[in-house]
Amino acid sequence: MANGRGGARPGAGRKKKPLAEKLLEGNRSREQITRLVFETGEMRGEDMPPVAEYLKQKTKNTTTNIAPQIYEETWKWLNDRKCANLIKKELLEQYALNIARWIQCEEGINQFGLLAKHPTTNMPIASPYVSMGINFLKQANIIWSQIFQIVKENCQEPVSNDPNDDIMERILSGRL
Repeated sequence: MANGRGGARPGAGRKKKPLAEKLLEGNRSREQITRLVFETGEMRGEDMPPVAEYLKQKTKNTTTNIAPQIYEETWKWLNDRKCANLIKKELLEQYALNIARWIQCEEGINQFGLLAKHPTTNMPIASPYVSMGINFLKQANIIWSQIFQIVKENCQEPVSNDPNDDIMERILSGRL
């Protein structure tokens, strides 16, 4: 269009059904179901990729660094659903780091409170840990949405233990 406002928009339209739902329903639309298939002859079971060194480094003014633990738990969750090989290692590292930093901000809020003193005027201001924590949590949620979308679209069993599962949706669909 002349003014650049027409045409398709990203994210518009019907959302894709999860692969597990398509398999359960028996493919009513008769469309070909796209499923990622890997050659099993060449693939062998791999252990979890090693945790990157920058995730293990201790952050100043913290008691423990839990980023490696978050990385391992998330990888195990993905591996249980047979989707660990579909997620890039860097995406998992970013998720673990953002969650760990959000937790560090929450610890800072607990230790120092919600208010801080302005350095020049000595007037009370909002703690910088609050805004930093919000930013880290927002980034972690965006990354988790990307990870979970890959799992939802490629997992052949219905995804259980979904932290984003809406309780009302489960009640209304009779899955509770």
